[in-house]
Formats: sequence, C-alpha cells, structure tokens
Amino acid sequence: MTQLAITGHRGLSAELEAEVDRMIRAAVAESGSGVVGVSCLADGADAVFAQAVLDAGGSLVAVLPAAEYRESLPEDYRPVYDRLLARAGEVVRLPFVTPDPRAYMEAGKRMIDESDSLLAVWDGQPGRGPGGTADVVAYARSRGVPVTVLWPEGAIR
Repeated sequence: MTQLAITGHRGLSAELEAEVDRMIRAAVAESGSGVVGVSCLADGADAVFAQAVLDAGGSLVAVLPAAEYRESLPEDYRPVYDRLLARAGEVVRLPFVTPDPRAYMEAGKRMIDESDSLLAVWDGQPGRGPGGTADVVAYARSRGVPVTVLWPEGAIR
C-alpha cells in the first residue's frame, strides 16, 4: 500500500487541467493497486488527483487545513469538494479556523509526514505566497520524501 500525497496549482485553465489529469492518472496507475491518496481536496490539481485515486480503486485521506476551508473554495467547485469529501475514508481536520498560509503549510506538512511520496503539479516557479506548492515541495525534499513534478512542457500557469 502506497501513501501518495498531492500538491499543486489551483485555477488551472480547462486545457491545462485536462493535460494534468492525464499526467496524474498515469502517475497514480504507476503506484499500483491499493494506493492511498492524501489530499486537501482544493480545486485544481488536488481534486483531479483525488478523483484519479478513487477511479483507480484507491482510498482517499482528506486533510482539511481549517474549519472554514470549504467557504474559501470557489462557490462553483464546492459541490465537487462535498462529493470528494464524502468519499474520503479518513478525514483529518487541523485545528485552525481560518484557512491562511500557516494553515495551508501545516496541512502540506501533515500530508508529507504521512506519505511515502509526493506528486507536485508545479511549474517550478517560486510560490505566490507562503504555504503554497513550492513550499510543500521544499518541505518534502527536506524530509527526504521523493517528489515527482508533473507539469506539461511549455505550459504557462
């Protein structure tokens, strides 16, 4: 059983999300049967990954950064979030109320600390703020957790 975490960009274009979906599904398939996906279930890469894990017959661990996390997500995405959360076999709720950079970073650390490896849908650029994809990748690398970066060649976020 492989515990595989995800970090990645949000707000992807439909075209980029479709390509990322193909890349994530291939990576999940390589993990073999019984994969456990660890995700914050945000829109974008997290949601694509969570659905790919479930479609592959794996199980899902949802790490929720804060009590008001759902309200911070795009309104049109919330039904997808609700559906994915309902399918999670385990839900980890961090003790923060407001989803802010500290809560996001602690959620990223929790995912890494409980996983064998990390998939990062990342353009390789510095983060736009603390607690984002670049910081989670740096944390994973500092802990010796293998990181697989998935980003379509030539794509711009």
